[in-house]
Amino acid sequence: MNLSRVTSLVLGLIMLPLLVTGSTCVNAQTIQERLTLKEAVDIAIAADPWLAGSRYTQSALTDEATAAATLPDPRMSLMASNFPVDSLDIDQEAMTQLSVGVSQMFPRGDSLALARRQKLQLALQHPLLRQDRRAKVTATVAQIWLDAYIAQESIQLIEEDRALFEYLVDAAEASYSTATGRARQQDVIRAQLELTRLEDRLTALRQRQETAQMRLSEWVGPPAGNGLARVMPTESLAVPVSTSASEQERYVWVSNHPTLMALDRRIEAMETDVDLARQKYKPEWGLTAQYGYRDRDPMGRDRADLFSVGVTFDLPIFTTNRQDKAVSAAISHAESIRTEKQLLIRRLIAELETASVHLGRLDERHALYVDQLLPKMAELAEASLTAYNSDDGDFAEAVRARIAELNAKIEALAISVERQKTIAQINYLLAQASPDSTRPVEDF
Repeated sequence: MNLSRVTSLVLGLIMLPLLVTGSTCVNAQTIQERLTLKEAVDIAIAADPWLAGSRYTQSALTDEATAAATLPDPRMSLMASNFPVDSLDIDQEAMTQLSVGVSQMFPRGDSLALARRQKLQLALQHPLLRQDRRAKVTATVAQIWLDAYIAQESIQLIEEDRALFEYLVDAAEASYSTATGRARQQDVIRAQLELTRLEDRLTALRQRQETAQMRLSEWVGPPAGNGLARVMPTESLAVPVSTSASEQERYVWVSNHPTLMALDRRIEAMETDVDLARQKYKPEWGLTAQYGYRDRDPMGRDRADLFSVGVTFDLPIFTTNRQDKAVSAAISHAESIRTEKQLLIRRLIAELETASVHLGRLDERHALYVDQLLPKMAELAEASLTAYNSDDGDFAEAVRARIAELNAKIEALAISVERQKTIAQINYLLAQASPDSTRPVEDF
């Protein structure tokens, strides 16, 4: 056994944790300033322009509701009637007059109240849509943040093991260069090859990290480029779910989802539209009042001024191709929204069931790695390296064991990250509408 090789390996194993610890201490302040998942979500929600647009749309619909409930503006008419064409003299003929009139139209039935109600129903879906948007942004940002996190932490794991592979290369070269060394040329080449493969993995992981950070910058802006916090977020399920739950239980879990409640508002608005269409069977009324001024006659005698009042209304008697079809179309629109809601319920339930099963399997794998695989991989790697250092083992086996341990660590990290991503997805599916946003229109 070559003494210099043993000394190099022992010193490397001793110094490696110290180097890692020292690097961690130096960068402690920087790590604390890195972007956490909660900070990323808060920034994304606060800066989301969709939420501001939704508020403007709700405000517009609320104002339109007030306008829709208001009578149309009255119409005023000014008229010079029955002027003689030979002289255009206002006092020549008894029928000549200057008149002013006012007319006011009254919409059919309860059209004004129903129009106001429909606008409010459309406006009240926006608080629910904003709740859904916040939940969706939370899940989306979590997925992207975790994509960047797994790349960052995988790089860290490889960087921590790269020093050991560098020591293995040096030791193999030193042993091969001495006459008493047991290392062979293929051992040196294998060590160099594995080190090169680590460099390639690091390059690929850096590319993944940069890509995820660029995607994250769409939501949080420049903070995405500052690096992520080193602490794995441990979000928990909003509602405990079970893979053995019945379809009725899963329906109860998703039935109060903001998207479904917003669709209920749309359905209510479409039902109001049906009532509006039925108002077309009722006549539209109009009231007209007119005052006419007449000048004195040619003899100087006063003439009585004239006042007229009248009522107008239409006769909706040809209803087959207009009113009947309008009502039928409104009913069809309402039913189409109900169908859309049923499809959404089925999709939410299916996604929840799929995610629940996936989470259960991830929990099993996570427990298997933590309790069995990782400890055994560490023991195997340590035993293989000790055997090689004692001239009782193969160099290739020592390298393979160390690589297997590294791969197991990265795979365990991937399982943990995938578990958090699945929890984020389930929490979105289990999002619940707040009680204030589900109040009926009459309360507003």
